[in-house]
Amino acid sequence: MLNTTIQYLGHSSLKITSPENKSILVDPWLTSNPMLPPNLKEQQADLILITHGHFDHMDLLAIRELSKQQPQIIANPVCKWYLIEHGIEAGLFVDINIDGTVTTSGVQVTMVQAHHISYIPVAGKGISYPHEASGFVITLSDGFTLYVAGDTGVFADMRTIGEVYHPQLAILPIGDIYTMGPREAAYAIKLLQVTHVIPYHYGTFPSLTGTPEELKNQCTDIEGLQIHVLSPGEMVSMSLLKL
Repeated sequence: MLNTTIQYLGHSSLKITSPENKSILVDPWLTSNPMLPPNLKEQQADLILITHGHFDHMDLLAIRELSKQQPQIIANPVCKWYLIEHGIEAGLFVDINIDGTVTTSGVQVTMVQAHHISYIPVAGKGISYPHEASGFVITLSDGFTLYVAGDTGVFADMRTIGEVYHPQLAILPIGDIYTMGPREAAYAIKLLQVTHVIPYHYGTFPSLTGTPEELKNQCTDIEGLQIHVLSPGEMVSMSLLKL
């Protein structure tokens, strides 16, 4: 059995490989992601998780291509029906909503709330399909549990996520402006009571001003915290994090 690994695909895109060598893609922005290394544009997917419908998280062209592999897809009901309307096979989707838990491809996935206003831009119509964004708590067969926050601000119920699901690792946005910045992310870490953090959703555009260095500066009072800064394309094995 392999160790769980996480590969950062740039911006907010992630590839998680399970101990059974199943490929889980979170928000695979593969078509026009400026942070994605060119050699990683072609991906294999057994499971796709979509946090919300903004263009940098729900890449319709990429999902169409990936759907040829017949992966399971987990998304909120609004994103699900939008994708079905745009040609994605309905049978690929796993029904779920906030605080629901499903097991698919040997992976347990819980959809949790996020604090982020979301919509889907429709060509020629401006914006439409308003919906709540979400995050995911993912538990692998080796017992490793991680929390992928998606786009979000900090919110008090992050404490509940920590107390109920006990994630060993949190993947948190730090870019500011559109999500929480380093100051808020540091507070989120305290609410979640995690000791391992991977920051993401920063540096892609000039407006995303938050940095890992600032996050570290905001977290100097959190004993035992390890912040793992990954470059786009970099992969880390959970066995190396001393969890």
